[in-house]
Amino acid sequence: MKKYFAQLRPLERRLAVAILVVLFLVLNYVFVWPHFSDWSRLQNRLDDARRKQSIYRTTIAQAVDYEALVKKMEGEGGVVAPEDQAINFLRTIQSQSTRSGVGLVNISRQRASTNEFFVKLSQNINVIADDQQLVDFLYKLGADASMIRVQDLELQPDPAHQHLNANIQLIASYQKVTAKSNLKNTTAKLK
Repeated sequence: MKKYFAQLRPLERRLAVAILVVLFLVLNYVFVWPHFSDWSRLQNRLDDARRKQSIYRTTIAQAVDYEALVKKMEGEGGVVAPEDQAINFLRTIQSQSTRSGVGLVNISRQRASTNEFFVKLSQNINVIADDQQLVDFLYKLGADASMIRVQDLELQPDPAHQHLNANIQLIASYQKVTAKSNLKNTTAKLK
């Protein structure tokens, strides 16, 4: 290469050097300059990863505190009745309607659906009552430990406009009994 370069005239040498410089600049412009910002992006990603790692380590260090908090909250919350108490669903509705002075006109058949942890019972009822009795019935039903809540409510006045006719869909969730919990309950009863 030196031999070939030495054979060139001074003007040709200048032209060859200029072409090499331009080629060098073009290659730098195409392949090197677009990557100048890579270092700052890499630094930002590294900072984000370190920040997340710090948050994760802090959270892992607090796992014992979180477990104690969960146990405390589980003790404070309402107890979900076992699945075998689901038969008391209708009995609870009937007894509360009697206490509140609400007349049960029609009671439809219960429907049940389930997921991995709970059994959800649905009951449609038609009642007739005045507004105070109906509010008292619904409030006490929801405030009870039975976990019954209203999913749907339709109100119409009766023909004499003295009372309200209400179509109510009530929902209750009960904890699904598993073989493991059955064994615990049986063992607890034997002791």
